[in-house]
Amino acid sequence: MKKRIICRLSCALLYLFASTAVFSQAFSRAEAEKLLKTAEESTAFYNIDFTGHYTVVQVKPGNGKYKTEATMYRRDSQSKWTILVNSPAADKGKGYLQVDGKIWFFDPADKRFTFTSAREKFQGTNANNSDFMPQKYYSSYSIESAEEVTLSKFKCILYNLKAKENDVDYPVVKLWVTKEDGLVRKKEDYSSSGQLLRTTGIPSYQAVEGNGKKYSIPVSMVILDNLRGKKIDGKVQYEQTQVTITNPVFKNVDDNVYSKPFLEMMSVQ
Repeated sequence: MKKRIICRLSCALLYLFASTAVFSQAFSRAEAEKLLKTAEESTAFYNIDFTGHYTVVQVKPGNGKYKTEATMYRRDSQSKWTILVNSPAADKGKGYLQVDGKIWFFDPADKRFTFTSAREKFQGTNANNSDFMPQKYYSSYSIESAEEVTLSKFKCILYNLKAKENDVDYPVVKLWVTKEDGLVRKKEDYSSSGQLLRTTGIPSYQAVEGNGKKYSIPVSMVILDNLRGKKIDGKVQYEQTQVTITNPVFKNVDDNVYSKPFLEMMSVQ
């Protein structure tokens, strides 16, 4: 059972991550910047609140899987978001809140809020807290190079990005963005020394309408941690986290949802 789970996630990664030859066509810097800006904007919803159900499955080679169910609330116009953990039972009622530029973690066991950060791992998985919020590919990074490539069935622009500021999770990023719609299909995160740290694949998106506009929400994301793994049958298998988003809704919610009292109230239900 454990091997089948790992195999399914690995096959999804291999299918998406198999790049082929670079195109010969020229792609201007202006076009590259425009597409990268589109990719950034596709991750943010500034006109309306977003709510979705998140299933986060962590697979540790040799140790099986761990599943977390949570509800995500986002108000990007005010840089606010709330995550309420629904299961497993041992974690039910735990929550995360971003407000006033700070991220807080609430544990109902001791009814305390502790400060956390965007770079911290979500519930001990390979996903960072920042993976659940708008991305700043264009705002926080400069384009070192951009070239046309084929990624599986997608015609993409492959960006090599370098951070313009220190307040980012990763100083160097490679990003595969589809030319047709400006959606991110693959992302590689590197240290400043060039060490590959994480690989993220987004095989498909779902179109969701809200406030007269259509938004593209990932169906799922597969995150491979290139530093955390285990040798099994003579081969290193890395930890993987799959984040699946269901029931996405664009509808304004009560202001109280983005507050500490909300998490405290929901933890006792």
